[in-house]
Amino acid sequence: MLTPKFICDGLSDLEIIRKSLEVVDYFSCLYERYEEKLMRYIKRVAFATDEEAADILQESFIKIWKNLNAVDQSLKLSSWIYRIVHNEAISFLRQKKSFGKNQNIPWDDTRYAELPDDTLPEEAEELEYRDKLTHHILARLPEQYKEVLILKFLENMSYEEISDILKIPEGTVAIRINRAKKIFRKYAEHPF
Repeated sequence: MLTPKFICDGLSDLEIIRKSLEVVDYFSCLYERYEEKLMRYIKRVAFATDEEAADILQESFIKIWKNLNAVDQSLKLSSWIYRIVHNEAISFLRQKKSFGKNQNIPWDDTRYAELPDDTLPEEAEELEYRDKLTHHILARLPEQYKEVLILKFLENMSYEEISDILKIPEGTVAIRINRAKKIFRKYAEHPF
């Protein structure tokens, strides 16, 4: 029996973990709470298709479940979850690169299908162009710079959260973000 969504809404992440250890159905609360954000993150960091991202997310949640008793309570739970998902996504990306399958970076054509009807065609085209350009530039960046930019600017995480996820000091996060922004700017000036 799946846990009704309304039961999940009033629970903190740690309460969900405690309840999940007693009644496995509560684990679905954690999945529902993070699924959308994590799918978006996986697609951004690993340039995965919908199917690949779903597989990565599934593998990640298996690892989350297996390690639920070992949650590091000194970290925010979201940081702990992102760390596991990040590691899975990076493993996938490395494996994909090692087989030479990264030649075509997937682009989600449905992103702009839901634009409101009152959006001017020029605005929609400009949004799509900027999004494609950002996607293209991120694909060119070295992994260490791509991941900090995605976490900071696309996932809106703090330096502390990024530090927890990547297991690097906050000062290193700041340095990488600064360097990544410079490289990104350089690529943006000469995108192709």
